[in-house]
Amino acid sequence: MTANAASHVGTIVLLGAPGAGKGTQARLIAEHYGIPHVSTGDILRENVAEGTELGRKAKAVMERGDLVSDDLVNGMVADRLARPDCARGVILDGFPRTTAQAEWLDRDLAQRRERPPVVVNVEVGYNQLLQRLTGRRTCPVDGQIYNIHFQPPKKEGVCDVCGAPLVQRKDDKEEVISERLKSYERQTLPLAEYYRARGRLRRIQGDLPVQQVMTEIFRAIEGSAAATGTE
Repeated sequence: MTANAASHVGTIVLLGAPGAGKGTQARLIAEHYGIPHVSTGDILRENVAEGTELGRKAKAVMERGDLVSDDLVNGMVADRLARPDCARGVILDGFPRTTAQAEWLDRDLAQRRERPPVVVNVEVGYNQLLQRLTGRRTCPVDGQIYNIHFQPPKKEGVCDVCGAPLVQRKDDKEEVISERLKSYERQTLPLAEYYRARGRLRRIQGDLPVQQVMTEIFRAIEGSAAATGTE
């Protein structure tokens, strides 16, 4: 299946821990199939910025320091999926986050006579995730990003481009990263089990080279389309 040949890609749900390379793969999938990459964070910010009814409600919730409810998030996702650019398919990033949201998405797709989502879980081992995230160093001047384990600067601690000292962000410290990964695992395990029990979870080894991971994801997407006769 190519971007030109694909008449209908459907809904793709991307799961993956921080540092798994999910954002890179979402961009590659969007380019290959010509479908939008929809992030719930972007949807939320857009609705708040535009002052939509859902955005105003969400803003009030966030200003109280509370979490935005499933109903509000689901409503924003429904509005986004109804746009013309999603007619052939969409990549959902950051949604669903809970089994309740996954159940809602199944119902919404069924009501629109769409097939269930293809769910791709990009899996990377805990130790490598720590290396990817804690090894990150950033140039405060030009924004260049390095990794002391995988893509180090030519001179230790110094930007190749401008020579400025590299810095490690506070949220890239090991204790912060470790808690983020534990939190992600607690949140995602029930969601992954929900899709696994329904035979929809496609597990992809994310510590392979980017192009190889991309190829495996394309194979999972196209295999699902062929199995449902919607290629």
